[in-house]
Amino acid sequence: MAQKPLRVLACGDVEGKFDVLFNRVQAIQKKSGNFDLLLCVGNFFGSTSDAEWEEYKTGVKKAPIQTYVLGANNQETVKYFQDADGCELAENITYLGRKGIFTGSSGLQIVYLSGTESLNEPVPGYNFRLQDVSSLRTMMCSTSHFKGVDILLTSPWPKYVGNFGNSSGEVDTKKCGSALISTLVASLKPRYHFAALEKTYYERLPYRNHIVLQENAQHATRFIALANVGNPEKKKYLYAFSIVPMKLMDAAELVKQPPDVTENPYRKSGQEASIGKQTPALEEESACQFFFDLNEKQGRKRPSTGRDSKSSPHPKQPRKPPQPPGPCWFCLASPEVEKHLVVNIGTHCYLALAKGGLSDDHVLILPIGHYQSVVELSAEVVEEVEKYKATLKRFFKSRGKRCVLFERNYKSHHLQLQIAQPGAAYFYVELDTGEKLFHRIKKNFPLQFGREVLASEAILNIPDRSDWRQCQMSKEDEETLARRFRKDFEPFDFTLDD
Repeated sequence: MAQKPLRVLACGDVEGKFDVLFNRVQAIQKKSGNFDLLLCVGNFFGSTSDAEWEEYKTGVKKAPIQTYVLGANNQETVKYFQDADGCELAENITYLGRKGIFTGSSGLQIVYLSGTESLNEPVPGYNFRLQDVSSLRTMMCSTSHFKGVDILLTSPWPKYVGNFGNSSGEVDTKKCGSALISTLVASLKPRYHFAALEKTYYERLPYRNHIVLQENAQHATRFIALANVGNPEKKKYLYAFSIVPMKLMDAAELVKQPPDVTENPYRKSGQEASIGKQTPALEEESACQFFFDLNEKQGRKRPSTGRDSKSSPHPKQPRKPPQPPGPCWFCLASPEVEKHLVVNIGTHCYLALAKGGLSDDHVLILPIGHYQSVVELSAEVVEEVEKYKATLKRFFKSRGKRCVLFERNYKSHHLQLQIAQPGAAYFYVELDTGEKLFHRIKKNFPLQFGREVLASEAILNIPDRSDWRQCQMSKEDEETLARRFRKDFEPFDFTLDD
């Protein structure tokens, strides 16, 4: 029997607005059913009058859900937390303590670290220091079977969390947040990490905790920063989610990667983060999504220069692209082409979403004319293919993703990417780090070999998507994906007129 998920609420800075928070929780539970617990990060107490808190402390009012809170972040609120190891503050409201791990009866593991970072000695009661982070890491990571924790609670954001991710809005994550927490997160590999203090809501794209092709697949981490309760801008301060403790989950299900997963923002931070240095950009991580992304602006296009390299071994590009001997699904002028999948058109090449793609990022680089392989291309077409490849690599890197490019010149009538030697069937792979693999095909070869390898558990861990025919979606959904890619890729589109 499958484990029933726990229903959890997470909250940002309460700042003494207990009635606002708990009334909102009651409304949510009335509409959506009861939740198992409420986790509060940031400033639970505020600078307001204690009158409201006294009603909860004395039992006149009661929190409608079991609530766990972090400790003080400033001297003013230290007085509310009498026991550094944690204690009950009021009925249904528990202070977890300065640091530690809370394991529920369900097996859910919650690691917590109260306060803000301090590099000074002695450390006040509302700060944590390097030794606190080190002890937590040792406590959790010392066993050989450690794989991560379910939830991490901190008040400050981790520094650099925005690296490779979606925009964090007005918060500059290279300057804001705690570098010590960055090192802690990198070690603990929480499935969820909640923080506050910045008075804004930011849900970062999930990021992976393993190096693709070099390490076994691990679960992804989701970082969610929450705003302050009752803020006038109505920014999100409550986050609801369901979770099955990782120790009770099927291993394959646990490590399944979300389609929008990015690289780890703390990769190679380690000691650099702990001493306040900026985390270096992620270097040559193994391939992640082996696709390319695109944008279509099918109006103004940069005109061809007409240049032709005399030193190139490729023949000069004919003015009229070669035509296929029969129907072709990839020739742009062909009636068989599903033009709603086309997302960018250059002078000699174009980009299109793959039909039944491995992920939303799966796209093809295709020549406009009918060529069977890269080795048949003219210098101009090769040059534009290379431009698309370089541009797509930059695009994916900006989003914390990687790409693998491959071409199969075997039982294929129209080029769908890469490079090799003329006159032979081959399979070619190129990583965005520059590594290349060329395999000469002598006999039979699996037509979907590249797709099947990338869909395997060792890489993308989506074996059920290895057959493109099982991944097709409606035309309406394909059009939606295409519009999204065109918009995202627009800043990188080199085909537009200057």
